[in-house]
Amino acid sequence: MTGPDRAAVVAGLGSWVPPTVVTNDDLARQLDTSDEWISSRTGIRRRHVVDPGGSTGDLAVEAGRRALKSAGEERADVVVVATSTPDRPCPATAPEVADRLGLGGAGAFDIAAVCTGFVYALGAAAGFVQAGFARSVLVIGADTFSTILNPADRTTRAIFGDGAGAVYLRAGAATEPGALKGLHLGSDGGQSDLIQVAAGGSRQRSTGRPAATEAGYFTMEGRPVFAEAVRHMAASVTATADAAGWAVEDIDKVVLHQANARILAAVAERIDLPPERFPSNIERVGNTVAASIPLALADASADGELLPGQRVVLGGFGGGLTWGSVALVWPDIPAV
Repeated sequence: MTGPDRAAVVAGLGSWVPPTVVTNDDLARQLDTSDEWISSRTGIRRRHVVDPGGSTGDLAVEAGRRALKSAGEERADVVVVATSTPDRPCPATAPEVADRLGLGGAGAFDIAAVCTGFVYALGAAAGFVQAGFARSVLVIGADTFSTILNPADRTTRAIFGDGAGAVYLRAGAATEPGALKGLHLGSDGGQSDLIQVAAGGSRQRSTGRPAATEAGYFTMEGRPVFAEAVRHMAASVTATADAAGWAVEDIDKVVLHQANARILAAVAERIDLPPERFPSNIERVGNTVAASIPLALADASADGELLPGQRVVLGGFGGGLTWGSVALVWPDIPAV
């Protein structure tokens, strides 16, 4: 199949979080915080973190393996890993992930768009499929933000967790369930300093001076990020629904990046949809960055909250600044 009737179709879904759990009470024993302080401000009560020596690639491999199993497939033409915490600055993490999955020889590359990374990766993958350059693409969102957080920062340590989620895309018809449609992407590089790791890149390294320890940790300006996240995710969801030919009120589920429970509630209010249409697993896993959306999809599917035939919009917002969303009718696939 070629031309406008060809689409990238979601045919498999997999997820994985590392087994080690850090509760709010665990953090309270290390930092000046409490379960009440964290949960009331973020909605988070626990998060998973990699053990020493673990990596983003390890999580990506397990999520990718599960997505392949869900789809009943053993091969993919392309592997895309969305991450801002690669195993190494060079090379990309995706080729090694592909090799460990038995997909050696497949095209493989990383996408770095922080919390919007999974949506950007879906867009890139859909382009490969729709253009006829690939018949199947494994898209993985994976991050280990616990490795770049300041151990003394009670705010970021309370928010972020580690995890990975993946979907298997195959070529199919634009009219069938699972077909991606209505993709919307945006960015604002003028506000790139709101969400960043200042050290480790070419700008800092080219100075020839060693970076301060604090510059190697992740930082975020909470209040402006909150406002920008609500504004852009609400606008993107609306634009995507319109591009898909849907009225906003016809969307059955809006699966957003799980940044903060208050952000989810504010987006729901802004686009005038009831909160129950916004599946959330943030209480159990925290903000897992590029893994957030596929992990939320997997949990909502396993819980029976996300059902075949429902109209779904996926949306994210992250560093860059970046934002984006995509629509699909949810297919009848198992979450593994």
